[in-house]
Amino acid sequence: QVQLVESGGGLVQPGGSLRLSCVASGTIFTTLAVGWSRQAPGKQRELVAVITDDDTTNYEDSVKGRFTISRDNVKNTVYLQMNDLKPEDTAVYYCSTDRDGSNWYGLLGMDSWGKGTLVTVSS
Repeated sequence: QVQLVESGGGLVQPGGSLRLSCVASGTIFTTLAVGWSRQAPGKQRELVAVITDDDTTNYEDSVKGRFTISRDNVKNTVYLQMNDLKPEDTAVYYCSTDRDGSNWYGLLGMDSWGKGTLVTVSS
């Protein structure tokens, strides 16, 4: 079973930056795809960034050019660097993993989930 622990959420001003971290344990990390998704109240959860087992990355259009997902396989950690944050980025951000290292099915393919970390972008 995969255990995922997110950290790094908080309150930032518009235009600011934040880095989220997700530490995985209980599995062989290198074979997993890892994603960051977010959900705001009253909205659907959306997958905003994915990194596959071969380090291919994919981003939702609204965060392209602003967010960067990366992984450190030695530390079993995935990061989401968020720059130029906007109020509409406010949401609970979740780390998730897919045993299919290519994450063929996107959000629906995720097998394990963290509990989330809240990001609030406000002045």
